[in-house]
Amino acid sequence: MNMEEQILSLMRELSYKPMAAAELQRALHIQEGEQEAFLALLQRMEENGQVVRTRTHRYGVPERMNLLVGRLQMKQRGYGFVIPDRPGIPDLYVSSGDLGGAMHGDRVVARIQQRHGERAEGEVIRILERALHTVVGTFQSMRYYAFVRPDDRRIPVDVFIAPDDFGGANDGDKVVVEITVYPERATSCQGRVIEVLGRPGDPGVDVLAVVRKYELPEEFPDDVMAESERVPETVQIEDLVGRRDLRDRAMVTIDGEDAKDLDDAVSLERLPNGNWLLGVHIADVSYYVKEGSALDEEAFRRGCSVYLVDRVIPMLPPRLSNGICSLNPRVDRLAMTCDMEWTPDLRRVHHEIYPSVIRTRERMTYTAVRRILEEDPELAARYEPLVPMFRHMRDLAMALRKRRLARGAVDFHFDETKVILDESGKPVDIVRKPQTVAEQIIEEFMLAANETVAEHFQRLEVPFLYRVHEDPDPEKIEGFKEFIWNLGYVLRTKGGRAEPRALQEILEQVRGKPEERVVNTILLRSMRQARYSHEGLGHFGLAAEFYTHFTSPIRRYPDLVIHRVIREWLREGGLPPTKEAHWRAEMPRIADQSSERERVAVDAERESQDLKKVEFMLDKVGETFEGIVSGVTSFGLFVELENSVEGLVHISYLTDDYYRFDDRQFALIGERTGRNFRIGDRVKVLVAGADKEERTIDFRLVEESGEGQAEDAEAGAAVFRPAAGSGGRSRRKKKVAGAASAAVGRAGARKSAGSGRSRARDLVLVGEAVTPGKKKKKDGGAKKAKAKGKKGRRRG
Repeated sequence: MNMEEQILSLMRELSYKPMAAAELQRALHIQEGEQEAFLALLQRMEENGQVVRTRTHRYGVPERMNLLVGRLQMKQRGYGFVIPDRPGIPDLYVSSGDLGGAMHGDRVVARIQQRHGERAEGEVIRILERALHTVVGTFQSMRYYAFVRPDDRRIPVDVFIAPDDFGGANDGDKVVVEITVYPERATSCQGRVIEVLGRPGDPGVDVLAVVRKYELPEEFPDDVMAESERVPETVQIEDLVGRRDLRDRAMVTIDGEDAKDLDDAVSLERLPNGNWLLGVHIADVSYYVKEGSALDEEAFRRGCSVYLVDRVIPMLPPRLSNGICSLNPRVDRLAMTCDMEWTPDLRRVHHEIYPSVIRTRERMTYTAVRRILEEDPELAARYEPLVPMFRHMRDLAMALRKRRLARGAVDFHFDETKVILDESGKPVDIVRKPQTVAEQIIEEFMLAANETVAEHFQRLEVPFLYRVHEDPDPEKIEGFKEFIWNLGYVLRTKGGRAEPRALQEILEQVRGKPEERVVNTILLRSMRQARYSHEGLGHFGLAAEFYTHFTSPIRRYPDLVIHRVIREWLREGGLPPTKEAHWRAEMPRIADQSSERERVAVDAERESQDLKKVEFMLDKVGETFEGIVSGVTSFGLFVELENSVEGLVHISYLTDDYYRFDDRQFALIGERTGRNFRIGDRVKVLVAGADKEERTIDFRLVEESGEGQAEDAEAGAAVFRPAAGSGGRSRRKKKVAGAASAAVGRAGARKSAGSGRSRARDLVLVGEAVTPGKKKKKDGGAKKAKAKGKKGRRRG
């Protein structure tokens, strides 16, 4: 146990009372020559929030002193939540008046002041680390000074710009501002313009603003590029030492048409004993990216590749990611192979993990494999030698999928959407990309490899990184349970806990029905966010006891680290004590960094898509579409169109009645007519407006009025309610979980299938997705109602 652990262990003892530094030295038997180092360590621990020093200069751990350390997550209306560093502790609500100058993303110490039921409230008393160093926003000139209004509405303050700090910006420009003075109780936020991105409507400015907002590094540093240039472009003879030669084995890559970083290949063959030998061959990136190198440090800093709507920001330089590390066809490549032997009844009876050299036969696409399996004669003839393998792959993958679902894995049904851009970056179409049998083949094979590798090394008790997904919060599951009860579905729980199998049964019941996407989305948002951890805690969504990310080292740093550990373990037949101690110390830091960078990537990717979706709808104003009510709130209805675009029907547009929001039935109900709107209802809407700056789309309900015509629904609207569960039941329970109320906001979420193959295929749960303008509309509606004295009522 090192000194840091000794300090924390002492302070967490029940008998411990806050001690001064000198008392701690005596209690821990610190020698005279060690005192300076001890005091420096104590100071670092205080700066990191691990310990807290009181006004009387005594030290203790935050949790024993009614304090909480974590990241501040701001909301658009000015309040926030402190997300604790330590898992399993509830979030702490902080009102706008108790932020103490803290901003979104800051790491803070907060004092717990009071609890209302299950929700704790508090105030920020110390800012440990500032998260924001730059802000992207719109420059607003006031002649002798200026303000920059942040694009991120979670930053509720404008940044003051002095005349000498305009940086050449003109009124209305999109700019990047460096914060020079942070807001305090008596001072405002101040900064200086460091980059003018351009006019908001100029091509490329919108996505560039997202890049700057999330501080995504577009260019690689010179030392990183120089190091990548020294990596050979082809496999060398000396690289083959200690590797198994698999160049004669038939294997292929299967990816999307536009993929360039091919980091996994698959093979399948029948063994003489009748079993199947499934090979998953992953690019051996760790052979080229050495620990502690400039390439490694940059990859750690980036954490993962980021896939924006119009560009990719890779984790590794293209010379590696698209070159020597990419498993391109008919060339030698270094790999880390996981072979798994499966019996016909799907028992894994043997597996091996080892370094290899491979040569893939073909670079296949999902589309081509799907068409081959659908008996396309032209493609079947072109790839004739591989067709039997593809058919066997389909059979094995579907069997593995059936087994996984039978054990209780939660299988969400989301089609990914892709925004099609023209050469100038303007969106011209939005298309859904349904998951086909080809994607399912890769998904199941990658899942099998990830589970196999995780189980192998967890049983060996080797320091490792795991992909974990903890059980959902019982309160959120209770909220989801009440929500689907209004739609006519019953979720079985035990002591407030739902088994994955019970959740999967609900998803099966709603499959193919109008409310399917909404139920999938709200369930996804009711679950915890998957993350990386040095502890193997299992994966709830996959119903897997062991799970890791092994299959994408070109685009995810955790996979690269895992390969590095595997290589050392294989080379030495185990980890030497010094290496084991090194990795045990490093893994928590790597897990935290990787989880944080993944969240940044998900937010940036989603925001770039949303920008283009709003832009796509700009010239659709006045057109009508059919959609599904995806959310119901006191200020209106969210409606999702078939192309995944979502907009708001503000309550002021419902002019035929007073509508009240029933939070027990998640419905807007007309007081006079009894007309009601619920999640899952099919409606027809007219696009009333789209605001790219606010990232909002406004809809109005319309009704049919003759052949091919539609008109505003002044006196009602065409509503097509699914037969299953009209939601007419009255609520018997008195309490509605707050999580469910939040869940019926904007129903926008990324696809999550848990494969570990791509950035969007694990249970990465996005945060609150209500767009900025929608909150403003809510405030406006509330003020109108108050002015009219209509408490609890809304009228257009």
